[in-house]
Amino acid sequence: MFSGFFQSLQSVPHLGEALSLVSALLWASSVVLFRIGGKNVHALAMNMFKSILSLVLLLPTLIILGQPLWLAVPWHHYALLIASGIIGIAISDTLFFWALNILGAELLAIVDCSYSPFVIGLSFLFINERMSSRQCLGVVLIVLAVVLITLKRTESSLPRRALFMGIGLGVLAMVTTAAGIVMIKPLLGRTSFLWASFVRMVGGTLSLAAFLSFHPARRKILAPLASLKNMKILIPASLLGSYLSQVIWMGGMKYTQASIASALNQLNTIFIFILAAIFLKERITALKLAAVTFAFAGAFLVSFPA
Repeated sequence: MFSGFFQSLQSVPHLGEALSLVSALLWASSVVLFRIGGKNVHALAMNMFKSILSLVLLLPTLIILGQPLWLAVPWHHYALLIASGIIGIAISDTLFFWALNILGAELLAIVDCSYSPFVIGLSFLFINERMSSRQCLGVVLIVLAVVLITLKRTESSLPRRALFMGIGLGVLAMVTTAAGIVMIKPLLGRTSFLWASFVRMVGGTLSLAAFLSFHPARRKILAPLASLKNMKILIPASLLGSYLSQVIWMGGMKYTQASIASALNQLNTIFIFILAAIFLKERITALKLAAVTFAFAGAFLVSFPA
């Protein structure tokens, strides 16, 4: 029954684009929560917790939907997915949380703009994806929206060294995220994205656990996870950002071009600012409204097939 349901999804118009948009909204919601939690929890601990929770939830999800945990595919498919998990989850998400703890959500949103160009560039170089001129215009509008929304003058209290360190970590996080998904994009077209998400999460979680087991400060790093106050933030953040968002993100990558999906994923920057205005009471300006308009116009254009 469920296998037939997933097969029927392939006929839904613009399914990949819709999944990519939903993923961006869920991820933006989790970033706001992770920013709050990151004030008390180390980046490695946040990544470890959300990865374990996601893995624990993915396992019964596959079982309930009747999907196998082990597929009879060539060994290098498993190797690619595990490598993608190490690069795109263990390394990339730790770098992201580290940068988030240093820069905060608003400054990191600026750095996050590099994600889509990295995916588009890597997709062009390695998997020969091409975009139409209309889709390129959509990408330009999305990037323009993100640039507009970051133009307001802000005085950072960060020391210059910390600022550059946070920016560097953020850029590395975007590079590794892009590399982790582009390297498995051809594989996603031939396998279940839920199964691929599971194998990828296994690779990321086990590599994180191995690294932490040898870390001399592991007890200090993991200690904040025993706090109920921290759990009240990290559990919903992980559910939204690691389990739901990551699975839906993989689905978006499966059902549309990686370059299109990444452009729509980039809207998470716009969503972060909107959610910050609603829940953190940040002021909405005319510049921010203009940016949102450009972003959704770009999303409309980029959703057209090449």
